[in-house]
Amino acid sequence: MNMALRPAKYRAIWISDIHLGTRGCKADLLLEFLRHTESDILYLVGDIVDGWRLKRSWYWNQSHNDVVQKLLRKARKGTQVIYVPGNHDEALRDFTELHFGGVEVKMEAIHRTMDGRRLLVTHGDHFDGIVTYAKWLALLGDMAYGMALALNTWFNHARRRLGLPYWSLSAYLKHKVKNAVEFISDYERAIAEEARRRHVDGVVCGHIHHAEIRDIDGILYCNDGDWVESCTALVEHADGRLEILHWPALRETLGDINALSLEPEKTGPLAVAD
Repeated sequence: MNMALRPAKYRAIWISDIHLGTRGCKADLLLEFLRHTESDILYLVGDIVDGWRLKRSWYWNQSHNDVVQKLLRKARKGTQVIYVPGNHDEALRDFTELHFGGVEVKMEAIHRTMDGRRLLVTHGDHFDGIVTYAKWLALLGDMAYGMALALNTWFNHARRRLGLPYWSLSAYLKHKVKNAVEFISDYERAIAEEARRRHVDGVVCGHIHHAEIRDIDGILYCNDGDWVESCTALVEHADGRLEILHWPALRETLGDINALSLEPEKTGPLAVAD
């Protein structure tokens, strides 16, 4: 695949749940995405570095360094980079309203789209009752989730040997479990209700690793997904239109990645539109 691509330009990009410091992090795919996209604003919507996992065991390879350097380079070159910490990088919540290498740390943000909609940007863990009220259970669940991601890694090694594209076994299993589906629905409605209470038009969040754009009783709910399972990002085009980009599917569909255009209407059919 020829990777000499002119960067696609967006007004804003949201990414979250990268989980640098874990073996499940798809840092190489994220680096591809960052190299081939540009934006006026880049939101890092929490769980960028996985402090929970790093406390248990240290894992940090060169590609994780490369992601950090790429993000800092974007900030130096004029991209407004806003970091909204999540529960796995909650230590940064003690440093909100500060700047590090051009990256602004904020507890939350309000983004105004080109067409005038106001969107609350928050990681979303405050709307997860397990994380908020039973952190020990969340930590136990995180360990089980890490085991599922390890299985997912070996599964995709086998797929690559067969010439098959990346596919998330862990995401498939999670969304086939009834309790997980109910949890996602409850989470989405809780965070949409908070947006309504705050008198904004919608919300952009992460946390549950499930990318989606949908209307919930008049509130625009946007989840940008993750970079351990689905490898997705939320983007705003120059006209205010929002889309979820699924990077593995996008690069496989293109074949020759040079076909990705700077024009938003050319990328639309390759993404999940709102």
